[in-house]
Amino acid sequence: MTATPGRRSDYIAFRTMPTRWFDNDVYGHMNNALHYQFFDTAVNAPLVERGLLDPATSPTIFLVVESGCRYFAPLAFPQDITAGLRVAKLGRSAVTYELGLFGGDAEVAAAEGHFVHVNVDRATDRPAPIPDQLRAYLEDLRLV
Repeated sequence: MTATPGRRSDYIAFRTMPTRWFDNDVYGHMNNALHYQFFDTAVNAPLVERGLLDPATSPTIFLVVESGCRYFAPLAFPQDITAGLRVAKLGRSAVTYELGLFGGDAEVAAAEGHFVHVNVDRATDRPAPIPDQLRAYLEDLRLV
């Protein structure tokens, strides 16, 4: 990640989500911790919607082992937020997602972050290879 905010064109997939009244903090903008909730939804909702992850029954699940966020501009209710998503690195059992949060129709990210997910066996919490169908989806999100 750079110190300069990215643009929508830097991302491959997008999800628009509403902010909520209680997302604003005492300073009148979205509390910084909530950015991670938007990141989490942008990463996991497509997996669930495509049948690539069932949080209750999938034999393997992803655990976050690293995350970070840089803040460039405030976001606030009642803005819609669009999360941009791309895969920066894809290994045998780990994937690094990079995300940007865009307020309204903005072309420049208000915040950018990353998640490192490790695919683990649900029963043992040991790293496991990313299943082929899931890997194919992640390859489509990969930076070239």
